[in-house]
Amino acid sequence: MSVLEVKDLTVNYETKRGPVRAAEGISFSVKKGQSLGLAGESGCGKTTVALSLMRLLPKAGRILKGQINLDGRNLLNLTDREMRQVRWRDMSIVFQGAMNALDPVYKIGDQIIEAIRTHDKEVSKEECRERAAKLLELVGIDPERVDGYPHEFSGGMRQRALIAMALACNPKLVIADEPGTALDVIVQAQVLRLMRDLKEKLDLSMILISHDLSIIAETCERVVIMYAGNIAEYGSTPSVFHEPLHPYTQGLLQAFPDIRGERKRLSSVPGQPPDLLNPPVGCRFNPRCPYVMDVCKKVQPPLIELRPDHYVACHLYPDKM
Repeated sequence: MSVLEVKDLTVNYETKRGPVRAAEGISFSVKKGQSLGLAGESGCGKTTVALSLMRLLPKAGRILKGQINLDGRNLLNLTDREMRQVRWRDMSIVFQGAMNALDPVYKIGDQIIEAIRTHDKEVSKEECRERAAKLLELVGIDPERVDGYPHEFSGGMRQRALIAMALACNPKLVIADEPGTALDVIVQAQVLRLMRDLKEKLDLSMILISHDLSIIAETCERVVIMYAGNIAEYGSTPSVFHEPLHPYTQGLLQAFPDIRGERKRLSSVPGQPPDLLNPPVGCRFNPRCPYVMDVCKKVQPPLIELRPDHYVACHLYPDKM
């Protein structure tokens, strides 16, 4: 059974120049204990989807349609008060950029305690402090650092503290938005290993957002490839990585070095992502696609199941539509 099921999620940002079509027709599911990767270039809608799931969109953000079903309950039907009870207790998020996500004038322990007491007011502050220290220990930080301020922690430790805060109320689902941002490769590997270990240890469901395909490959069982606010491809990680169907997915993988394969010059996807104020008609990838056809410039391809549990939105496969 799916912990989270997203159906036809469509999100716009209202601007003076018109609506930015940030995410359209997004559908996927996450089962208990499963990890899903959201991958794609910057500006493709990954963070918009994450903030929509938490209902934390900025003021200009509008969810136009769709469903976000968490344990069978559509979060879009909840009031703001009811949604506050869902955040951290049922679903939590590790924000991109730990220094910006933590309040610099409060101790790390106090920020974790606040999350706990918001959802369990009967727990004493002493018990909360003890839980905060254990959470820090769980993510590999000395529990004695519970009284430390964010500026006293390194970048990797702040990221671990954010993960500890996300786990404070034992949520079913954790969303990690670019957890390796601004970290060197060694610390990034440690943080990702920690998240993978916590997922297995606590049987967590997880959504990992990243533009780095190697992180998705190491961490996630399933992957969604997004392009310009649409899903280009969706399926199990081995299937998508070993047999990519969409030209965009193929381009992303060709731009990534294979340490086991023969040495060859890497290629890149030509062109730039489109302006989502005025996206291309039809398939949004058509201005950059090496296989573009007339139909690509007129009709947006639907997301179809071309292989068992492997979906693609591309006119190269008309016989299966």
